[in-house]
Amino acid sequence: MIEQTLTVVSVKGDTAFLKSEQKPACAGCNGKCGAQIFAKLFKTDKKTFPYQFSEPVVVGQKVKLALDDSHIVSSSFVVYIWPLLAALVSAVLVQSVLGLGELAQIGTAVVAGFVGFVMAKQRLAQVVHDVKVLKIYPLSLPISQRVGD
Repeated sequence: MIEQTLTVVSVKGDTAFLKSEQKPACAGCNGKCGAQIFAKLFKTDKKTFPYQFSEPVVVGQKVKLALDDSHIVSSSFVVYIWPLLAALVSAVLVQSVLGLGELAQIGTAVVAGFVGFVMAKQRLAQVVHDVKVLKIYPLSLPISQRVGD
């Protein structure tokens, strides 16, 4: 299970919009590692996402969610391997079966890689992620007690 503490930023009915907390830089690099540099370079601001709760929550409340990670390996395989396999197989087939030249192989590989990407995207749209609420923190606790839990 992958766990993450999120903050409720807005509520509409029984749907709350959550935002993840910013992770502090480690003491070893003070924010100069590759991940921090790319985050600053590409302005990867955290987006909010909706989650429907069975009990009421209020703005500013912290929530700990868990994501079932059983789909992550298979999803990674689909995203990275399907386009690559489609490109390689199509290039080999164009050369060996049709006997076409290098330019045709490259063009076919690009088209087949794109088709593999579209197929992977459609496959991943069907995956349902199992997100569970582990804990809803009350607003009355001091921050030091929330973080240590």
